Amino acid sequence: MASLNVGNLGDYLREQRRNAQLSLRQLADAAGVSNPYLSQIERGLRKPSAEVLQQVAKALRISAETLYVRAGILDAERDRDEVETRAVILADPTLTEAQKQVLLQIYESFRKENGFSEGTVDTPGDRQDGSDADPQQTAG
Repeated sequence: MASLNVGNLGDYLREQRRNAQLSLRQLADAAGVSNPYLSQIERGLRKPSAEVLQQVAKALRISAETLYVRAGILDAERDRDEVETRAVILADPTLTEAQKQVLLQIYESFRKENGFSEGTVDTPGDRQDGSDADPQQTAG
């Protein structure tokens, strides 16, 4: 059973492919995926990997991050700077795919080290300045 996000992705991909005036076969060839596999993605029957989405985005000349959000790989509410940083890394034509993945892993490890991992929010004042001290701890 296809998820809502995958169906949304498929409809969006079909629309982008038609806007680019490409046949399914032309896009599949340009993205380096099989025609039947791309057809299944468009019909919401398959959830492609981030790598496949990146190849399709490149072939369509659109943002891979847009496809990642539609596929449910990235959260639409994610910090904009983080998404842009990832986009720049993924779009760099001078890096190999392996190098891009290593850079993304290093980037994520630094974010985690600094308290900004996926799904966590580090709010100002929760740190060493004590401005958000526990109200239970009152001077006596």
